[in-house]
Amino acid sequence: MNKEVMISWIEAGEIRFPNMLMEKYRQIGLDEKELVLLLQLISYKEIGNGFPTPEQLSKRMTITSTECSSILRKLIQNRFLRIEEEYTEDGIMHERYSITPLWIRLAEDMLLEQKQADMENMFLDDQDLYTTFEKEFGRPLSPIECETLAMWIDHDSHDPVIIKAALREAVISGKINFRYIDRILFEWKKNNIKTIEQARVHSLKFRQKAKTAAQSAASTNTVPFYNWLEQ
Repeated sequence: MNKEVMISWIEAGEIRFPNMLMEKYRQIGLDEKELVLLLQLISYKEIGNGFPTPEQLSKRMTITSTECSSILRKLIQNRFLRIEEEYTEDGIMHERYSITPLWIRLAEDMLLEQKQADMENMFLDDQDLYTTFEKEFGRPLSPIECETLAMWIDHDSHDPVIIKAALREAVISGKINFRYIDRILFEWKKNNIKTIEQARVHSLKFRQKAKTAAQSAASTNTVPFYNWLEQ
């Protein structure tokens, strides 16, 4: 999900902002007074008042109007809030507070968290990938083999799940070596195979082809085998 989509969902009410603010306000740099004032602005907006005065805000809070003015200036300076101009049908200009900068900060924080989580999951997947290979090979991987694995992920952009599927394919074919696995990954990428199901269907087609060839060659006592290197 990109930032613009997330912000549009927030503004449309698809994401519940009070819960999000309560959870994230400290993380994005707000204190309790700033949080409550922003919530008051949102509340006023919902009843049709987009530009409440510091006096109106202070009546709902335990701080003075002077302190409300100071907090409003700070929120604008720190890009949690901005003042916008709007015109009525008869051309009269009005000012209103826009909370969009706050939504942007929340969206950026949530996307950063998601990116960090994705990176952590990728790291765990990578670690698990190396362990899986060493288990199937029955030995520690050599530096060159580790470099090949890293290249498949970083340079060729293969998903660790697809790499594991290619490893299983090599095991089934009785050819557990990196050259064979690399060829499988090459064929899958060429055929735009990105999921386990697509890989399974593609492999079944090749196996059926090999089986048909084996039956045709039975009369000559020649038994072809399923070899990705020959594809």
